[in-house]
Amino acid sequence: MDTPVSAAEKPKTKPELKPKRKKSAMSWRRGLQIGFALVNVAVGIQFYRFVHAAQTTTSGPLPTRPPGVEGWLPISGMLGLADWIHQGAINTIHPAATILFLAFLTISFLFRKAFCSWLCPVGLISEMLAKVGRKIFGRNFLLPRMVDRSLMALKYVLLSFFVSAFFIMGMAGINAFIASPYNQVVDVKMALFFVQLGTVGISVFAVLILGSIFVQGFWCRYLCPYGALLGLFSWLSPMRVRRNPTSCIDCAKCDKVCPARLPIMIKNNIISVECTGCMECVEVCPVKDTLHFGTPNWKPTMRKVGIIIAATFLLFVISARIFGIWQTSVSDDAYRYHVTHLNGPEYGHPGR
Repeated sequence: MDTPVSAAEKPKTKPELKPKRKKSAMSWRRGLQIGFALVNVAVGIQFYRFVHAAQTTTSGPLPTRPPGVEGWLPISGMLGLADWIHQGAINTIHPAATILFLAFLTISFLFRKAFCSWLCPVGLISEMLAKVGRKIFGRNFLLPRMVDRSLMALKYVLLSFFVSAFFIMGMAGINAFIASPYNQVVDVKMALFFVQLGTVGISVFAVLILGSIFVQGFWCRYLCPYGALLGLFSWLSPMRVRRNPTSCIDCAKCDKVCPARLPIMIKNNIISVECTGCMECVEVCPVKDTLHFGTPNWKPTMRKVGIIIAATFLLFVISARIFGIWQTSVSDDAYRYHVTHLNGPEYGHPGR
């Protein structure tokens, strides 16, 4: 049970402190975050070249389209996974979206919502903006508890909207959506949205940036439906932050560094859907064997966690390449046609 330990139950002997490290183990998580962000930048540049060529040329092969761009299409990935289960074969429109969605679900099962804290580029940007806020103001700010809890519900409201649409569409509707002109070119529409930001888009991004400077994890905590889904799925994970109450010295360092602001110091197990498996609390705990992230019998280091997350991601990508379910079947000529007809009614969102 998650109950506090009384002072009488605390050990009488002096706790064994961890040895000081020359280099923080957190560099493993930060290194993986930065590496994955750089991959996304490279994918974005390559995809921009592909789209620009599709817009400006009339014949010949286009630059290679990077399938990794489909990692930014979680809705297509979720619908693709449902269709794969139902049809028994993966769709060839955006197969990489389905593979990456399944990879991120697997990572969430292995290490809770670790995609958010170990891989997601938005999570990295959010952490950097929060750091800017601490540099400017000396701290990040906390919203009143009732306001905070109400805003946290927003991402689940957004998630419920997508999930309800999933059931309303049914399998026939999902199959029709996957084959629709809109879905065939949704990657291009997404890219053009960022390239051609209007006043409303710029204003929204400005609010998110300012919010992330003042409140740590503003987008992730209040608005990200993808994180909400991964968090709910992470409930299935046997991995969690575990505390040894008898050796805990109640220093509260774990609570102070937790980006999700979870009450780690008074819990024996952290099962919250908000835990991202970042291991910040484990790293900062000064007492040996008091906090660990794992199972009762397995206590992996941050290095091992990072290696397994990276290996899991690569396993899905490499396997998809080997089995021929990574590249889209949409031809270069089809992309050329799509990008020149984006304003047509058939490219509006289905169901509008």
